[in-house]
Parts: sequence; structure tokens; C-alpha cells
Amino acid sequence: MSNPRYPEEFKIEAVKQVTERGLPVAEVAARLGMSTHSLYAWVKRYSKPQELRAKEDDQHAELRRLRAELKRVTEERDILKRPPAYFAKECG
Repeated sequence: MSNPRYPEEFKIEAVKQVTERGLPVAEVAARLGMSTHSLYAWVKRYSKPQELRAKEDDQHAELRRLRAELKRVTEERDILKRPPAYFAKECG
């Protein structure tokens, strides 16, 4: 079963039902056909101001990029640390 992708406007409206109207998270999630866990995560994310959310998104994107680069560089280093096969044959 795949996880459906919801547009950002849908997420913001769902959060407004919880925060502004005071409806319970479980009720809103059941009515929208989604998990309460997802709605709680949306409430946590979309309750923050837009500027703060944008800054956090940029930081997360930078962190993902740096982790990918670190993985690539670590793999390259590990490859270079291995002795080449032709040197092993000459020495033996």
C-alpha cells in the first residue's frame, strides 16, 4: 500500500481544523482518511511561521546534501585505501 501525497494547501487546511476550530486530531484524521501520526506531524510543522518553516526546510536540504557528499567521499576514500592488485602480485 502506497502513501498518498497530499498538497500543501490540504495539509494547512487540516492543521487549521485542529488549531483554529479546536477539533480533536483523531476526529479530523478519521474524517480525512489519514493516520493521526501524519496529522500530528503536520500540526507540529505547520504551526510554525512560514519564515521559520522555510529556514528549517533549507537546513534539512543542506543536511541531506552533506550526508550524500560524505557518503560518496567515504566510498572514494575506501576505494583508494585498497592496495591495487598489480602491486600485490609484484611483492609476492
